[in-house]
Amino acid sequence: MAKNMTLLWGSGSCPCWRAMIALEEKNLQGYNHQLLSFDKMEHKSQQVLDINPRGQLPSFKHGDNIVNDSYAICFYLESQFQDQGNRLIPDGPEERARMYQRMFEGQTFYEKLNNVIYYDFFIPEEERHDCALSRNKEALKAELSLWEGYLQQSPGSFLAGSSFSLADVVVFPTVAYLFRFGLSAGRYPKLGEYYALLKDRPSIRASWPPHWLENPKGHEALKDF
Repeated sequence: MAKNMTLLWGSGSCPCWRAMIALEEKNLQGYNHQLLSFDKMEHKSQQVLDINPRGQLPSFKHGDNIVNDSYAICFYLESQFQDQGNRLIPDGPEERARMYQRMFEGQTFYEKLNNVIYYDFFIPEEERHDCALSRNKEALKAELSLWEGYLQQSPGSFLAGSSFSLADVVVFPTVAYLFRFGLSAGRYPKLGEYYALLKDRPSIRASWPPHWLENPKGHEALKDF
């Protein structure tokens, strides 16, 4: 079943990691995959462009079906294989509503994180301003407080409630990045508990970014948050 699936991906990409977690959760191991280098601009290669004209990763193909956006890949896999592996959309309307809300809020969370840790990478040197970076940091701090509160209010250990769902699939990579870049679990205990709970989940451990395994130390960009 998974042999007619192909995933082109990059190590440490949150969107790629989302797709890989979903594939693991649906017991779709054995799919064809190729690790590409962002540094070498391999995501702009013809191999990728043939599947994804935007030249972005992940790029995913199942038979003749092409699905490239990471959220779309997650929904596609859950709908196509809903009776296989773990169910990722809760049955109850309250928990399902919470799952959708947290899932799509996760994109804002991811963007605000990127605006801080990749500020120097995305913004040309002549356009960088300390006040802009300061605003980005304050926006991320406010976002962190929101998610700390969401986890505090959750009726279970996961973002939507008592079961692991698509919300966790798409948001956990962002949380992992926070701690990779030095976020303090002492200042954000619920996020710290959530990270500790999920980091050794089989689907997450199996898809852990290879270069993180090679260099577990990480960075300190968020150590003062």
